Amino acid sequence: MSQIVLDVSPETLLALKIPLEEVGQTLRMAAAVKFFELGRLSSGAAARLAGVPRVVFLSRLADYGVNTFDLTEEQLEKETRLA
Repeated sequence: MSQIVLDVSPETLLALKIPLEEVGQTLRMAAAVKFFELGRLSSGAAARLAGVPRVVFLSRLADYGVNTFDLTEEQLEKETRLA
């Protein structure tokens, strides 16, 4: 598994208004959601990036304003193959 280190300014950490120990997981989830939304990752791959089960990932999409069932025909076909 690869590891990526991000430098986050104190101002950004304050703006996020989340405990320091949750920053890494929050950033992983946000990245996974965005890559899923852009069609760059399937829901399963995005869930793995976020470090959560697929069902949990799908249920959290609404927290980020992403419609769980607003898939293009191509995305739906891809998700169906992965199911």
